[in-house]
Amino acid sequence: MQINHKFCSILISISLLLCSCARNISPDTYAVGTVGQVNRAVKGVIINARQVNISGSQSGIGATSGAAAGGVAGSAIGGGTRANIIGAIGGAVVGGIIGSAIEEGSTQQTGMEYVVETENGALITLVQGKEPKLNAGDRVVVIYGTTSRVIPYPK
Repeated sequence: MQINHKFCSILISISLLLCSCARNISPDTYAVGTVGQVNRAVKGVIINARQVNISGSQSGIGATSGAAAGGVAGSAIGGGTRANIIGAIGGAVVGGIIGSAIEEGSTQQTGMEYVVETENGALITLVQGKEPKLNAGDRVVVIYGTTSRVIPYPK
């Protein structure tokens, strides 16, 4: 059995493309389904801000794509039908592990954790993207919703 290198390259390219789709964590981006929704907002002051790591996604897309590409590549091991089957199984397992690692690594991000004291004295924390950067002492508005966010207080 001869491996179709073009097919394998396409599978690998697709898996890398799918895995590179990191979730948008910017407070400036809204999902289309949230447009027109009314959200509760409260004023507050940031009392602590620190950079945090946001782990990458493990949706299974990377593992599935990697397993498919690995299975195709592994099936090219020569020596007969039995060797091709064993190669396909081994390739799928290794490809799945590699695809999962690629997905997680390519979707890791850094963000900011904000501790906010609201007007009524409550403390809340929120993690979001790094921009716009807010600092301790900044007056802000906390917008509650499906995706909550902290934005600078309008001047």
